[in-house]
Amino acid sequence: MTKDDKVINRRNFLRDGLWGGCLATLGVVAGASAMKNRKNDMVWQIDPYKCIACDICATHCVLEDSAVKCIQQYDICGYCDFCPGYFELGASVLDTGAENELCPTGAIKRTFIEDPYYEYDIDESLCIGCAKCVKGCAAFGNGSIYLQVRHDRCLNCNECSIAVACPSGAFKRVPADEPYLLKKVDHI
Repeated sequence: MTKDDKVINRRNFLRDGLWGGCLATLGVVAGASAMKNRKNDMVWQIDPYKCIACDICATHCVLEDSAVKCIQQYDICGYCDFCPGYFELGASVLDTGAENELCPTGAIKRTFIEDPYYEYDIDESLCIGCAKCVKGCAAFGNGSIYLQVRHDRCLNCNECSIAVACPSGAFKRVPADEPYLLKKVDHI
C-alpha cells in the first residue's frame, strides 16, 4: 500500500463520514419536524359542558353512521334503578321492555349489579348519536352520559358539517394527542 492509497482512503473516509453525518442530521431534523407537526394536529371533539343534546350530530355527519357516539362516564354515574338516560320519563314499570326505553335503537344495556344498583353500558355499534339519553341524563340525572366524536370513525373534515350546524358551539378543534374532552367529577 502506498502513501497515496492511504490519503485516498482517508479522503474517502472523511468524505463518506461527512456525507453520513449530514444525512443523520437531516434525519433528526425531519423527525423533530414531524413530531412538532404531529403535536399541532387538531381533531374535532364535542365539549360536553356546551352540548345541548339537540340531535344534530345524528343527522349532519357526512358519514352514513355518525362518528358521534354517546359514552357513559362510570365514575360520575349514580347506577340508579331509574336512569333518566335509559327509561322514558313516564315509564310505568322499570323493566327493559322496548316501550320503556328512551334509546330508539336499544344501544343502552341495563345490567343488575346489586339492589338497588344497575350499570348502563352503551353499545356504540348501535348508537346513532341522537342524544336522547344525553338529554334525559342531563335533565334528571347526573350527566354521566354525553356525546363524543370517535376518532377511529371520524374523517376529520376540514370544515365539519356537524360543527357548522351546532347551535351551541360545542364542536371544536382539540389537539390530536389529547382528543377526548371528558367531564370532571368535581365539576358536577
